[in-house]
Amino acid sequence: MGFNEKTHAFIAAKFYVHLTETFGERGRKAFIHATQYYAGQRGRRMAQKAIRDGHELNFETYLQYGEWVSTPEISGSDDAHIVEIKGLSPDYIVHIHRCPWHIKFEEMGLIEAGHEYCDHLDNSICRGFNPYIIFEVPQTIHKSDCCIHKIVNANFKEAPNNPKKMEYVKDFEFHCAHSYWSYNEVTGAIFEGSGEEVNTRVLKDFAQAYGQEMADKIAKYKHTNFNVI
Repeated sequence: MGFNEKTHAFIAAKFYVHLTETFGERGRKAFIHATQYYAGQRGRRMAQKAIRDGHELNFETYLQYGEWVSTPEISGSDDAHIVEIKGLSPDYIVHIHRCPWHIKFEEMGLIEAGHEYCDHLDNSICRGFNPYIIFEVPQTIHKSDCCIHKIVNANFKEAPNNPKKMEYVKDFEFHCAHSYWSYNEVTGAIFEGSGEEVNTRVLKDFAQAYGQEMADKIAKYKHTNFNVI
């Protein structure tokens, strides 16, 4: 198995486990903050590329500049996304009925971790891209029958058709490394030496689950600046 959506979910899940087991409620708050920090970095990179290309920072551009597409391993499996558009105007509303991140969190028995992750991820990516786009997540699939994503006052006349710019899509080695090092940065900043112990345990867990070679690939991104393109 290579890097994919579920290995990406594993990293966040393990940070949630070790942060909450070690620091309790403070750890949960740190996890939420780290999720928002990670997501905001993604959104800001998207915005930087869009500005460079001369595009407005609207939701249609947001859809084009997303940095991931489903891996072949997941898209051709029973773990693939199932998404349904439920509204266009005034709000653009999407229901997500199946998601590989949810499946991985569920397989690990970490529904609460999945809920906290998904409750704060996509809206924070959008906020990093343009804080004036109102992206709401009224519920997640971890505690309800589906995730709901809502873009307030989108006022679309038809479903947006904005294919991603594949030249800007990152592979999941990059995304997994970005996730690990963003959580690592926040965890170490808040909890100092005890936080660094958490960071070490997460990477050790990853190596045990997926092999030392994949863990070493994540480690090599240590000095990457994920805030900029």
